Amino acid sequence: MANNYGLPFQVSKTENFYDRLGDYVGDVFYDILPEQGFETRDEQIFMAFQLENTFKNKRTIFAEAGVGTGKTLAYLIYAICYARYIGKPAIISCADETLIEQLVKKGGDIEKLEKALGMNVDVRLAKARENYVCARKLDQLIEVTDDRDIVKVYDEIPDFVFDTSSAKKTFERYGDRKEYPWVSDETWEKIAWDPLQQCSTCQLRHRSGQTLNREYYRHAKDIIICSHDFYMEHVWTKESRKREGQIPLLPEASAVIFDEGHLLEFSAQKGLTYRFHSETLNQVLTGYMGQDVREESLYLIEDILTLHEDWFDILSESAIGVTGSNRKEVEATAAMLDLVSNLYEKVEKLLDQLVFDAEMFTIDGYHLKIIEEYLEFYHYGLSIFLKEDEGIFWIEENQETTTLVLMPRLVEDVLKKEVFSKKIPFVFSSATLSQGGDFSYLANSLGIDDYDSFTVESPFDYESQMQLIGRVEKDKDVKWNEISKQMLDNKGSSLVLFSTMEEMEEFRNWAKELNWPFELLFEGDKEISEIINQFQTDTSSVLCAHHLWEGLDIPGEALTQVIISSLPFPPHDPVFKAKRKDVTDPEREVDVPYMLLRLRQGIGRLIRTNDDHGKIHLWVKEVEWNKYKKEIQSVMPIEIKWD
Repeated sequence: MANNYGLPFQVSKTENFYDRLGDYVGDVFYDILPEQGFETRDEQIFMAFQLENTFKNKRTIFAEAGVGTGKTLAYLIYAICYARYIGKPAIISCADETLIEQLVKKGGDIEKLEKALGMNVDVRLAKARENYVCARKLDQLIEVTDDRDIVKVYDEIPDFVFDTSSAKKTFERYGDRKEYPWVSDETWEKIAWDPLQQCSTCQLRHRSGQTLNREYYRHAKDIIICSHDFYMEHVWTKESRKREGQIPLLPEASAVIFDEGHLLEFSAQKGLTYRFHSETLNQVLTGYMGQDVREESLYLIEDILTLHEDWFDILSESAIGVTGSNRKEVEATAAMLDLVSNLYEKVEKLLDQLVFDAEMFTIDGYHLKIIEEYLEFYHYGLSIFLKEDEGIFWIEENQETTTLVLMPRLVEDVLKKEVFSKKIPFVFSSATLSQGGDFSYLANSLGIDDYDSFTVESPFDYESQMQLIGRVEKDKDVKWNEISKQMLDNKGSSLVLFSTMEEMEEFRNWAKELNWPFELLFEGDKEISEIINQFQTDTSSVLCAHHLWEGLDIPGEALTQVIISSLPFPPHDPVFKAKRKDVTDPEREVDVPYMLLRLRQGIGRLIRTNDDHGKIHLWVKEVEWNKYKKEIQSVMPIEIKWD
């Protein structure tokens, strides 16, 4: 039953909640916020009242609001009030950790709203497993490492984690990536959770940072903020977790807001992937062999392990690297399909044998569940691999392991059933949701049949606030020299956006030979919010990034120049190859829309308030400009001036 607890307005028994909510939102935007020094805008107020119908009728809406419209405050007010009315938290799903940081950082949108409206908002973060330190990995590594950053993390882990004799009943939360800002992305991978860890059998699982943080955020009263990736992991694992007696990753929500919702499809695909590590099957089946099992089962296991090893050898040998992606292409040859078909049949037989072994009570019940669960997962993955055109697959390799990744080709049917069939409000918010005012491309890709939509333009005067300068790249070294001159002329205070990590690293190698009068910060060298904070605080610094096309919000003098090093086309990796295969004109239906959307987002990093100003330098190859100039110019806020 709905309740009024904590609502910032009164609702009598004779009054309608939605009528009172509409009155309150009007008071907020016309009276309360202006009195608190906020500049409210017509576009923001229009969006707010469009959202009223969404929450009242539990609809799905695409709210395309340009930069500076204040869309975040509009959806936050509705989300908080509706959560308190329904008695369940609203979920705000963001594209990445950068966007999450904009909401919750000191002086961020939620803190501003709390101060302006005189309320405390119970907001908690739900982060993906990769954002937490793995205590078991860290404990093993500390004996052999001389890495000072890893030792420093180990020293900060609370005593109760490794002292399992402790009778302590309550444990404080720890282990979030953000607590160790000095650690680079590369080092973090060595100590963070990864899919090779068998969490269900870990003796530290009830003391892990991941577990303790999950227990905390589940009890949020107002808002839970997570990434799109995490929300999709919740959707795909919800039923299996229930079957296994586990709680779903997220509680039932009153409403879901997708900030930068145009990126949801990629997270949906990523969340529904099956990852097979070369060593995991070996670990699981070795554990099986260690039980008291019949000889017939042992011979079958040996056959499976041999075929599995042969398969991964072929995958590694035939893999082809892809520029701009960590996904390596592999081709399913006839010989490989024969091998996998043989493997599939033997795994199926072993699953049957498992039933016999279980009936003879020769296997411990707990181990049986783990073995059976993994074999079924592996068996299903093999079936996807064998079905033509049903899945996309590639391999990823690092020093420790080779991973085969299987992804469904299309996710709209699953999304329609598992997400958008629910009768709750869904809000998609972004400056880039439509293609020329048409929202059908995004709606169709997500399985959404029935929706509302609107577009409000940015209120900024781009003609007076921004210069947009086009540059043609003819030689890479000449381009790097020109970009360095642009940075020096601006005395730093620049964001340099690269299309790929490889391009960024190429510039880093070139730039390290020079002496710079300001600091160059590179994405990945530290935890992301730490780098962004450093960039914002040290107003002369330069931030080089390949992921921050969306979400970065740095108003003021710290960011007065954006340099776009190249047009951000999608990589030619297996995922985008599959998307191209499903359309009539891949270039016009996949590559160009992706590039234009990302370009619009990148340009949106410069002007964040009415007081902001600066330059954007856009680098393109001559052949690209000749081919796409009409499309590029059509999405620019002002005309490009060519240098």
